[in-house]
Amino acid sequence: MEKDQLLSVIIPAFNEERRIGKTLDHIRDYLTEKNINYELIVVDDCSRDNTPQIVRQLMTEDEHVIILRNGRNRGKGYSIKRGILNARGDYLLYTDADLSTPVEEFDKFTEWLDKGYDIIIGSRVIKGAEILIRQPAYRILMGVVFRTFRRLLMLYHIFDTQCGFKCYRREVAYEIFPRQRIKGFTFDVEILFIAHKYNYRIKEVPIRWLDDTDSRVHPIKDSIKMLAGLLMIKWNSLRRFYER
Repeated sequence: MEKDQLLSVIIPAFNEERRIGKTLDHIRDYLTEKNINYELIVVDDCSRDNTPQIVRQLMTEDEHVIILRNGRNRGKGYSIKRGILNARGDYLLYTDADLSTPVEEFDKFTEWLDKGYDIIIGSRVIKGAEILIRQPAYRILMGVVFRTFRRLLMLYHIFDTQCGFKCYRREVAYEIFPRQRIKGFTFDVEILFIAHKYNYRIKEVPIRWLDDTDSRVHPIKDSIKMLAGLLMIKWNSLRRFYER
């Protein structure tokens, strides 16, 4: 990245009062140290705690911080899409509020952005990835089953579609995200499916990752939703919803 380019960092948040302040401070410190021009966009998914108040307080101290608040709880996919389509950066990075992927891993992305790749995605499963805190056994099994079904249906060449640490060139994101239809967990698959369909260059990069012990994923309900999401993507494609 060139020094005068702007990086937009999008963070979806729902009831994150315990950590959103520390997360934003950590990201700001990293970007300032790296001399990266930035904007931080928190998309609050109608939190019921003090998340928006904490972000607004930080906005009085840092003009680079922005909050977008959903009128009702809409889901991670909707929140990411809203943040992306309101971002002004040359590159658009989204990450989770728990920083399960440390923001410092963006260092690994810049090399590939400079080489002309359109989308860089963090991966927890390819060679070189470091899992510092592992998921419970049931979550690991969920991931294996989902990844197996997903690779049978689409994107066989991508190993990890679900890591919440991805970066897009703005012009690419602005073409793809308006076509996103899924609001749940499988929105990542949908976005990458569209990108692959349009022949954009995607690079999967191994990252360090720590499991969030406060995860709200339900092993049965969310597994069913994710598998249903894969089928919906195939159905949407057959109905030509993703055509240019």
